[in-house]
Amino acid sequence: MNLTTTYMGLELLSPLVVGAAAPLTEDIDNIKRMEDAGAAAVVLHSLFEEQIEQEMFTMHHHLQQGTESYAEALTYFPEPEIFHVGPALYLEHIRKAKERVNIPIIASLNGSTLGGWTNYARQIEQAGADALELNIYNIPTEIHLTGEAIEQQYLDILKAVKAVVTIPVAVKLSPYFTNLANMADRLALEGADALVLFNRFYQPDIDVEELEVRPNVLLSTPQAMRLPMRWIAILYGRIAADFAATSGIQKGVDVVRMLMAGAKVTMIVSALLRHGINHLLEIEQELRQWMQEHDYTSVREMQGIMSQCYCPNPSEFERVQYMKAIQTYIPKPPVLAETAYVVYQQED
Repeated sequence: MNLTTTYMGLELLSPLVVGAAAPLTEDIDNIKRMEDAGAAAVVLHSLFEEQIEQEMFTMHHHLQQGTESYAEALTYFPEPEIFHVGPALYLEHIRKAKERVNIPIIASLNGSTLGGWTNYARQIEQAGADALELNIYNIPTEIHLTGEAIEQQYLDILKAVKAVVTIPVAVKLSPYFTNLANMADRLALEGADALVLFNRFYQPDIDVEELEVRPNVLLSTPQAMRLPMRWIAILYGRIAADFAATSGIQKGVDVVRMLMAGAKVTMIVSALLRHGINHLLEIEQELRQWMQEHDYTSVREMQGIMSQCYCPNPSEFERVQYMKAIQTYIPKPPVLAETAYVVYQQED
């Protein structure tokens, strides 16, 4: 059974890639365990520019100034010490990982200024990373900032990074663009070797008793696969870039779905956080078993076969699928109001 695939020009033993996960990839021994469990590549946790620039501490000073006046503002902003490793440690982490394993190591960079992106991208390449993933995590809150200006920021960052490195560069996107297809095409034309769909925005919660904003990371579920799977299927064959699918991939059949949509690789995080690194072995076994039962001898045979590459009108196709979903839904028998309330409470 041939599981090999290519991603950004990298020859991989399988489409099973460990996505950026801080609790897992900060330990070199874990990365070795991932390789032993069947990971074809590993994306390291993100290096944040704010961790390493003095401006972060200046910003922290100004943000905290006066907060003691109001109890509800005491912990609104994070303390500097909660951030993870700085640049020297991160670069050394890349070097050690490359010495320890034979699979590709993909660094992840999350910058805040154009100079920061290019400066650290260059250092990451020099440290030996096989590729770089740009995690452009930006939630625009400025009312007068236009969508066009936001899109241009993405393009400027990619263009600047591509100008200073020779290793492949992927861009991790959010789905919140007015026209994602157009944005994907523009990024590919600007030199993106791959697009990672999608970045998950980790939304904080509010502690109503302590009047604090608290982080509340919710691991993805299989339902989260629908969004990246849909867009990869739409874009496959139309965009000159590889696609990496992330979010909700738990089992071998989930990998099959993403490959059929057009993904070159699948990035797995939540499943490993839930079940441990060795869960990769189970996913690979399920993938092999499914392929054997359905007479596939390689993953390349199935890549893109369920995409909309040959669909003459993808927009109309999506419209029809939307109508089908609504018109074919069969509601379950009604339940008593009291039972429904109990179920609601449990799910909440």
